[in-house]
Amino acid sequence: MAIVCKSPDEIQKMRRSGGIVRQVLDELAAKVEPGISTMDLERTAAKRIRQFGAKPAFKGYHDYPCVLCTSVNQEIVHGIPSERRVLKEGDIVSIDCGVVFEGYYGDAAVTVPVGKEVAPNVRRLLEVTRESLYKAIDVTLIGNTVGDVGAAVQEHVEANGFSVVRDFVGHGIGTRLHEDPQVPNFGSRGYGARLQEGMVLAIEPMVNAGKPGARLLDDKWTAVTEDGSYSAHFEHCVAVTRDGPMILTQ
Repeated sequence: MAIVCKSPDEIQKMRRSGGIVRQVLDELAAKVEPGISTMDLERTAAKRIRQFGAKPAFKGYHDYPCVLCTSVNQEIVHGIPSERRVLKEGDIVSIDCGVVFEGYYGDAAVTVPVGKEVAPNVRRLLEVTRESLYKAIDVTLIGNTVGDVGAAVQEHVEANGFSVVRDFVGHGIGTRLHEDPQVPNFGSRGYGARLQEGMVLAIEPMVNAGKPGARLLDDKWTAVTEDGSYSAHFEHCVAVTRDGPMILTQ
């Protein structure tokens, strides 16, 4: 599969789909509190995406059953919303949302603390993961490489004593949810595909408090940390432009 570079007009369309994702995620983050279920978040997201005139990107994708992925505590990615999964004080929940609008995809994720009593090391995990995303965005420049992006994440995460998940990666995005190139959250500077004007990347650090290992639960979707440590996930879609990186899900 070849890397697809987008025109300025296509990037503006992707900004619109990305803007919908951001509004939905902001509303969901504000709803997170002890006592609500991940299915409550799912229902809100489905309703709001419909109201925006967009379609959910994840539901039905490889038979995935829901609009959102909601991953709690030691769940890394692709957790399935459930009435039975009720959020508690001190939990964290990663909310991953994607839409398609006017034929173009938007995809972003945020990890939200539940209540006020989240442990300091877990708050630090969230901070470092978010920071690593922005360090990766800073090097999403014409002439740099995919390896530069991954290295920016890995260096910051490991310098702070956390680990980068290697089993799941970011990706190109456009008229398909997953396009080339793959965008690992680790790597070596100067290696991998060279970034060109018009490329759009979904950059999504997934960071574990413990070791990097992951395993899949019996539902065949939910990935969890092998050692039971907490995991955080932040994601933006970013266009490579001559004026520098443009965050489309801001």
